[in-house]
Amino acid sequence: MNDFPKTARVVIIGGGAVGVSSLYHLALAGWTDCVLLERNELTAGSTWHAAGNCPNFAGSWAIMNIQRYSAALYRELGARVDYPMNYHVTGTIRYAHSPERMQEFEHVRAMGDIQGLKMTRMTTAEMEEVYPIGETHDLVGGLWDPEDGDIDPAQLTQALAKGARDLGARIIRHCPATGVTRDGDGWIVHSEQGDIACDYVVNAAGYYAARVAEWFEPHGRPPLPMVVMSHQYLLTEPIPEIEAWTAENGGKLPMVRDPDISYYLRQEKTGLNLGPYENPCKSVWTNGDMPEDFSFQLWQEDLDRIEDIMLDAMERVPALGRAGVSSVINGPIPYTPDGLPLIGPMPGVKNAFDANVFTFGIAQGGGAGKVLADWITKGAPDWDCFDVDPRRFGAWTSDPAYCKAKAEEVYGHEYAMHFPHMRWPAGADMLTSPNHARLKEQGAQMAPYGGWERATWFAHPGDDTSHAATQTWKRNGPWHKRVAEEVAAVTNACGVLDLSGFSRFELSGEGAADWLAAQIAGRLPSVGRMTLAYFTGPTGKFATEMSVSRWAEDRFTLITAAVARAHDHDLLAHALTPGLTLTDTTEAMSCLLVTGPMSRDLLAPITDGDLTAPWLSVAETTALGHNIRLQRVSFAGELGWEIHGPRDAIPAIYDALTKAGATPFGMFALESMRLEKGYRAWGSDLSPGYTLREVGADRFIRPDARGPDPDRHLHMLVLDDCGYDPLPMSPVHADGRITGEITSAAYGHRIGKPIALAMLPAGSAGRAVQVEIFGQMVPATVHPDAPLYDPANERLRA
Repeated sequence: MNDFPKTARVVIIGGGAVGVSSLYHLALAGWTDCVLLERNELTAGSTWHAAGNCPNFAGSWAIMNIQRYSAALYRELGARVDYPMNYHVTGTIRYAHSPERMQEFEHVRAMGDIQGLKMTRMTTAEMEEVYPIGETHDLVGGLWDPEDGDIDPAQLTQALAKGARDLGARIIRHCPATGVTRDGDGWIVHSEQGDIACDYVVNAAGYYAARVAEWFEPHGRPPLPMVVMSHQYLLTEPIPEIEAWTAENGGKLPMVRDPDISYYLRQEKTGLNLGPYENPCKSVWTNGDMPEDFSFQLWQEDLDRIEDIMLDAMERVPALGRAGVSSVINGPIPYTPDGLPLIGPMPGVKNAFDANVFTFGIAQGGGAGKVLADWITKGAPDWDCFDVDPRRFGAWTSDPAYCKAKAEEVYGHEYAMHFPHMRWPAGADMLTSPNHARLKEQGAQMAPYGGWERATWFAHPGDDTSHAATQTWKRNGPWHKRVAEEVAAVTNACGVLDLSGFSRFELSGEGAADWLAAQIAGRLPSVGRMTLAYFTGPTGKFATEMSVSRWAEDRFTLITAAVARAHDHDLLAHALTPGLTLTDTTEAMSCLLVTGPMSRDLLAPITDGDLTAPWLSVAETTALGHNIRLQRVSFAGELGWEIHGPRDAIPAIYDALTKAGATPFGMFALESMRLEKGYRAWGSDLSPGYTLREVGADRFIRPDARGPDPDRHLHMLVLDDCGYDPLPMSPVHADGRITGEITSAAYGHRIGKPIALAMLPAGSAGRAVQVEIFGQMVPATVHPDAPLYDPANERLRA
């Protein structure tokens, strides 16, 4: 007790693999005055019963980076910290039962190529050669990752702990944290052994993370969105075929994963470890009945839940069916509503961080520790990590019913393919437009954008709107013809798009203009005008983009993407100076985009606003007697206006426009049109993995703030039509090597060609390149830096 620390730079709560990795990486960065508090022994939570698989494979760019880093770290960690570890690099085969699954594999393999991984496609004959006990007669192919493997979770955690201690960090076991108190911008962490004053605090409490998060709710954090799932895997007795193979070849057989059936099989000693993800599945502790301490505990096995998967695995590997079961592990693992962990700043709370809700904490622990340490020591990670940023979730995701429904959906579809035109149905209608019912009556097919339901396309009677119709990587589905019609209506007449859910902040107070000017890379608009404002992160990369409308000298509206609401609110609020007011009006207001060459004619009878005002002008006016804001801007690149108004004003305005002839259109059509103009989208083209100049924001950066010319930047591509749009992070090849990556793509209905934005070397305009799309090399041409459609902007300025 006498040497209990009174102060620290960082206190980490939780001693699983992720918490200890975070401590180790902070110490590697030179932050050795850090303390980790563990209520029991290290690994007492999900870590101790984890299977320890370490895949590189991931559909998320951020997760692939994190897992790639983890695997590379683990291969050298034992020698680096002088701690013996059982880390087996066996390689893994993934089975494909269908061409669509093989296409998914091809895309992930190509993403891996960009990151320097070594995945390759496999034939059934090749699979039989490296995994002779498996049946392959009904498969179409597979994917091989030679760097995949498995590790002992306890040894991994202890090795990281030794590395952290050797560098000077402290770990205090059997010391439950009991709460936190604000201390200026820092914290006092309370524990059963004493209090520690610190600059930063990290919630790495695993499946207890939601309880720890409650301590931060009085300081602005919404309830942490998570559910605990019951996950089982079983271990067999020794299997003669495996004993013989190991005796002859040494080492271990590769792991196999069968994503279409939803399980993995891994050699464990001379038996097998079968890990299924069943559907239906079982969530636990959803009624506030989580025990105070579940350290080193499991539940009774429930093999009936996984019987079908077990039987299929026995057909795939007949030797499994002849083996006895030696033990069943049935333990808790946490899930967020999208299945990805929380790594980064706590929403709403300054100098507090999440590193929790890891479904695959061993595979991601090493990379998660690096990302968390980067956030604290540098202000941002090296990679685009928004997929795991805790602020990607709004407060509405904390609804217990929503969390339960989404967690069970994700767990039950752990290996599911995420096709580009599909939506997952659970948790629908959490945030809706005031026109929601009307849109659905008109045939709108909905999808969530930052939780807000928006129309993606409008079906006609007889169109196939089934979930099955969306299970394809192809561009051409029931939506394609309708999207073309919607684009034509906008191009030739007038369309209206309900854009509910823009994140919206009102900024005012004496000195607001000076404060805002100091936050952005460019210049503020004059009163009655609007502009795009770019914010740079602490490492010099893109932080966010907001539109800024100026109503008076010191009164502004800042609008950003729906999914960026918590992220961008914190960016503004944490830097706000006394005397200024920042108000979130996201849910009080709504928006309609009215656009097309006839939009002025349709708006004139319903608004008192000046429709002759120039492009990028803004005005506070009325429409049908309601106070609104009229902004002359259109993300579709046509003559148009955004109408921003109170929620109760929007339905009447929408009905008046549609009755006057405006055609409802959806987000698929808007995506096509914005790409033809080369407009960047938040979260894809505008990524924290790029700098402002790389994303092409030069005209929104003051000349004195631009710095040297970048070596790469976003370019427009026109592709040959192969029937598929490339997914984000598809590689672009030139001269026999990868030279860049796709950031977004769609079919350009106005120009009649497939198009994309891609990050490529500077000076690539005019070059012939190839885009790798699901294993195909598709020819493309790099377009000069100008819109593909209406390059002189004559239509939107009309």
